Amino acid sequence: MKKRQFINLTLTAPLVLTFRDLLAKETRNREVQMENLKLDTKWDKVFKQSDKVDHSKVTFHNRYGVTLAADLYIPKNASGRLPAIAVSGPFGAVKEQSSGLYAQTLAENGFITLAFDPSFTGESGGEPRYIASPDLNTEDFNATVDYLSNRKDVDPEKIGILGICGFGGMAINAAAADPRIKATVTSTMYDMSRVNANGYFDAENTAKDRNEKRAAISAQRTKDYAAGSYQRTQGLPDKLTGEEPKFVKDYFDYYKTPRGFHPRSVNSTKGWNTTMPISFINMPLMTYASEIKTPVLIIHGEKAHSVYFSKDAYARLKGDNKELLIIPGASHVDLYDNKAGVIPWKKIVEFYKKNL
Repeated sequence: MKKRQFINLTLTAPLVLTFRDLLAKETRNREVQMENLKLDTKWDKVFKQSDKVDHSKVTFHNRYGVTLAADLYIPKNASGRLPAIAVSGPFGAVKEQSSGLYAQTLAENGFITLAFDPSFTGESGGEPRYIASPDLNTEDFNATVDYLSNRKDVDPEKIGILGICGFGGMAINAAAADPRIKATVTSTMYDMSRVNANGYFDAENTAKDRNEKRAAISAQRTKDYAAGSYQRTQGLPDKLTGEEPKFVKDYFDYYKTPRGFHPRSVNSTKGWNTTMPISFINMPLMTYASEIKTPVLIIHGEKAHSVYFSKDAYARLKGDNKELLIIPGASHVDLYDNKAGVIPWKKIVEFYKKNL
């Protein structure tokens, strides 16, 4: 190589690298550009606002580019880097309901907390609306760790999560996938893959039953595509006949009455996208729950129709990092709010303070 050619190459190489760096930076900026969400600025929760914490709304994005909306709760007069907890659930609820209550209460006890709406629901972004999947909703939890880890007021080595109802299963899945999560609590947990694939109490756990579900969902997909819109399920009834199972009556008492009604909640309104269950049927949650190395506290009501989900999930966890707390006499919905006064706040706070 001639000397002149060598000099030319050494002069142009930094220019090429600089251009590539700029192009990569521009590409990254495009990749993380978030949706412009319209967030309600008034206090519209189903629980009373606390004077012990500061509240604000924030947005962040998950790995699939969906912009998530959340309520951030910070203890008043907080200083330094604090432990943080992300909260979501129940399945079909919004952050203005149970998850917000849990988040605000934990913030009163010294944690920075984040109650978020999952992808495609509530104030969070994503189209089409009212869908869910084990992968996307697990990722929603993992994305909260991305966000919290980058806050200057959060200790990134002290981040936990809490999942209520169907998001209890998602929380365990997230903890198995993400060692940045140092402590996990589930309350009144559902395994959404199991209940969609097998039915309640595994009463539909046959290939014939699942194939019938798949056929119905696939037929609806064809209709939705032709219509250019997505059919939604009925969800909870607008009125009770009195013949419903007790747990349906309990859900109604929370979601359809002033106790817990919220207009953005799937469970309070029309219902999910009809084709939503297909990914849960085909993709089991908690496959690697036994590999979680961090502490897990599982809480459930003794009288809950869903208690078998928590007992079986607990059995799948290994080692001395697990704990199962059964609340005597409590139903599934009793752990949604303070109506029955049975949420074990002291136990939950002690668990996080010990492990974060």
